[in-house]
This record gives sequence, C-alpha cells and structure tokens, in this order.
Amino acid sequence: MTTAGLNTLAVGTDGPRVAFLHGLFGQGRNWTQIAKALAGPDGTGARCLLVDLPDHGRSPWSEEFSYEGYAAAVAATLAETAPGERWVVVGHSLGGKVSMVLALRHPELLASLVVVDIAPKGYGDLDRFRGYIDEMHALPLAELTSRADAEARFREPDPGVKAFLLQNLRRHGSDWSWQANLALVRADADRGSASLIADFPDLGDAVWDGPVVWLAGSESGYVGPDDVPGMRAHFPRVRLVTVKGAAHWVHTDAPQVVVETLRRVVRSVIAP
Repeated sequence: MTTAGLNTLAVGTDGPRVAFLHGLFGQGRNWTQIAKALAGPDGTGARCLLVDLPDHGRSPWSEEFSYEGYAAAVAATLAETAPGERWVVVGHSLGGKVSMVLALRHPELLASLVVVDIAPKGYGDLDRFRGYIDEMHALPLAELTSRADAEARFREPDPGVKAFLLQNLRRHGSDWSWQANLALVRADADRGSASLIADFPDLGDAVWDGPVVWLAGSESGYVGPDDVPGMRAHFPRVRLVTVKGAAHWVHTDAPQVVVETLRRVVRSVIAP
C-alpha cells in the first residue's frame, strides 16, 4: 500500500487549511468549485488542498485496498504539505470513510471534520456500482479513436454519471487507459458481501473528540437515524445536518449549502 506521493491541487493562498477527499471513481478536482468559493475571490478565505486518493486521479495505485492504508497516505501528504499544522478535512462517500479513519488514527492532523453522506458502517457490497464497473471494463480501449467515440460507446444513460465516470479516461498518444485502478475496484466488487470498500474497518473503541459536521442528503439513503449511535460512538461532538432535496452527491446538488457550511466550520477554526 502506498503511503505518500499523492497527487494534489492547491486552491487559495491564505487562511485555514482545508483538505478535500473525493468518492469512489472521483478525483480531487471534483471539489474545485467548492474550494474556489471557500477560498474567495482573493484566495485568502482558505488554503484548500484537493487530494487524489490512492488508486484514483493521478495518484499511485496500490496492490490491495485498505482504509487505514488510504488514511496513512493522506496523513503523510498533509503532514508533508504543512508540517505541524492542523486541517479541516472534508470527505465524501469513500473519502468520508477515509476522513473518519484519518481522524481516529491521526488525530494530531485535524482541527475539524466534515463527513458528507456516509456513515462509519458496512454497506454490504458494491452491487450499486456493478453496472458502472462492468461498463467501464467493457469499453474497448484499443478501438477508441477519440473522446467523442468513447462517449458514444459508453452506454450509461445518465449524462452526469457518464461524465463523472469518463473523467477517469486518459489518452496517451493513440493509447487510452483508465486513470482509476479499475482492476482493484472490480476485484473488490467480486468479493460480494466481503467487499472491503463497502465495509468499514473495525477501529475498536477509538474516539476523536473534535468537532464534526455530518452532512446527509435527504434523498440519498446512505445515512439514516439508525446510523447516529455508531457515529456518536466514534465522534461524540458530531452534528448531523440533513440537506433537503440533495441525493448522494450533496456538494453537486446543493453547492451553496455546502459552501456556507464549510465557511462556518472555517470561521470556527479561526475563532473557536
């Protein structure tokens, strides 16, 4: 498992440090617009770091999946970027689980935590992603002539989901490849109910007592009332905020709500 060298993109020039961790098949730049809004027109509202998790974006691939390994890689990247400083860490879905493990295993790095539409629990399997995985695997990379050709061959009917998944497609001269480690995700999906990505690691009675904002989409289904005790067991200072009308990609469905929430969090770090 790689523990350093993650690809990052910096947004903003001054203010509290904020790290963004994306979801499965995403990459750091998915948070660009939120980060720009948070940093403000002069860049002094926050110093944001958009992180490509291992096996995603331009970061190195790993041989096996591990939430603790992912968290260790993020920890090394944050510590190298700003030695001795604390971060507001924002994580969505897969990145939300990584952010929770980061807080519990590397508490010295965090000033505050924002978890977006995910709970510290197992979700059974990756069946909800199976169609995406199979379609990505079926795309005949050796036959592609252009990105338009790839878009025409990719059969995902939802244009937003199609664009999200195809952002992982990269061209190298006349050759095409997936930037995300599709083989690793596909192998994990094949594990069925033993999926490590769908699960959450057993961290025992580990507790992080820093401030946590937990954003949930009202139309998502990823976070429910039954998840609150488990969340509070690890994060006793958690505050659940349900965003009306938002599905799983809360920051896409309700960007202004997310930006305002993060502004409040950043202000609390400046003047707790």
